[in-house]
Amino acid sequence: MAGRTLTKVGNRPLTHAPANNNAWKKQAAKALAGTGVYASRPVHANQAAPALVAEALRRDEGRLSIDGAFMVQTGVHTGRSVQDKFVVDEPSVHADIWWGKVNQKMPVDRFNTIKHRVQAYLQGQELFTQDLYAGADPEHRVRVRLVTTQAWNALFARNMFIRPPEADLPSFQPDYVILHAPLFHTDPAIDGVRSSTTIALSFEQKTILIAGSEYAGEVKKSIFTVMNWLLPAKGVMPMHCSANVGDAGDVALFFGLSGTGKTTLSSAPDRRLIGDDEHGWGPDGTFNFEGGCYAKVINLSQEAEPEIWAASNRFGSVLENVVGDRHGNLDLTDASLTENTRSCYPVEFIPNVDLSGRGGQPKNVFMLTCDAFGVLPPISRLTPAQAMYHFLSGYTAQVAGTEKGMGDEPNATFSTCFAHPFLPRRPEVYGRMFADLIARHGATCWLVNTGWSGGPFGTGERMSIKHTRTLLRAALDGSLTKMAFHKEPFFGLAIPEHVSGIPDDVLDPRKSWADKAAYDKLAKHLIARFEQNFAGFEAGVGDDVKAVAIRAAA
Repeated sequence: MAGRTLTKVGNRPLTHAPANNNAWKKQAAKALAGTGVYASRPVHANQAAPALVAEALRRDEGRLSIDGAFMVQTGVHTGRSVQDKFVVDEPSVHADIWWGKVNQKMPVDRFNTIKHRVQAYLQGQELFTQDLYAGADPEHRVRVRLVTTQAWNALFARNMFIRPPEADLPSFQPDYVILHAPLFHTDPAIDGVRSSTTIALSFEQKTILIAGSEYAGEVKKSIFTVMNWLLPAKGVMPMHCSANVGDAGDVALFFGLSGTGKTTLSSAPDRRLIGDDEHGWGPDGTFNFEGGCYAKVINLSQEAEPEIWAASNRFGSVLENVVGDRHGNLDLTDASLTENTRSCYPVEFIPNVDLSGRGGQPKNVFMLTCDAFGVLPPISRLTPAQAMYHFLSGYTAQVAGTEKGMGDEPNATFSTCFAHPFLPRRPEVYGRMFADLIARHGATCWLVNTGWSGGPFGTGERMSIKHTRTLLRAALDGSLTKMAFHKEPFFGLAIPEHVSGIPDDVLDPRKSWADKAAYDKLAKHLIARFEQNFAGFEAGVGDDVKAVAIRAAA
């Protein structure tokens, strides 16, 4: 087919057009407006899932599972490259950025050099663009234009963000642009960066560069970082949490890092899902940032998590680093590529979902932790001061694989606001907003351990999801608040004395350990970790929070 090429605009079928046809140049210029990229060939603009899957298969980017999901491997990067993430040090944002290991400074001239190199690279490639929204509330919405060299990454973004109505596309003008060049490698000698991978964000230029990583989570989290920057100034708190709503309109939030159960626990058959990972909380209530879900699927159980299982096993879903046989039969227990296997699908793939992506003021707030030490109770009720303390602490045991460079064992860690890697502003900005919203709307706060019971990781057992769901239902329907509670002596947490269907020794973690001395030792070890972490933010909290901070006994 010399002298002819494929062109694709919107969702119209593929047609053959002469290479010198000026029509595609106009269409490509419109698709790339505001990106600084000038196409040398037709651009695949705003294609829907069937066309993107067809293109991805044509380009040999992956294959189909037996049920039609698109399976892809992301190579060496199976998690976020946190050491290669930068924020451009610009005059208008310099004073307000929380500079450090998470928000590493990049000089403007260095960013511009890399941007020009990425733009030049993209101009010689077959390109896919998607125009999408972040934010279900139109008042706080961000318009995003993605330019990528991979059809499957365009499908990922289309699944993950909010798809505008077709009528909105002709007038679409991006607020932020993502230049996504996963196979372009930065050069430390030329670009002054750490490695061949670079993720850089300029708030003044409203541009995000992603180079050298095929892991699609970089696209998703770059926009979450943008929302964490923009919304506080508008009186809206950005949150790393899932959310659902009951028949009575009662909204529940589920804070937690990867692997703690946000997606699983918010996808409940008796409540409507608002979203599984990123939300805003403001004067008008709660709203989802996204239009899709990004579920961790290692050891996913069809029995325990039927909604996520069904959504992951259908055409249009994207499976990252999930292993299957030559016929596409999946093995969700296989972690040979990574523990961080993922499924990305639109929210409408979940049967019980609120497609508006919006809800009222939260009634219950759950902070999820995957406690690898096995010393925290499965549920405990928090006072407002304790809620603030645990929100700023953000304790969990981060599961291996979520970030590149982690070992095979879970790592006990603290991530302030349950979102440390994505916070461009200082933690106290988000902490003050959280405390104000809790006080203003009277939400009940809970700490939930979805980690281990009866012993630490490797000795005890993972908390039963049936037990966790039973406790959540009791909290959500209000019956748990009416039960008798007592304070356990190590962490000062109020735990229920008895809940129907839950063994009493599960409710009180020390009772579940055969070796009580071993429990005491590990509990004291974790207390010391809490103390050490609290020292980093103690100066920024009030006396009420200091009074409930977890400390070793005098």
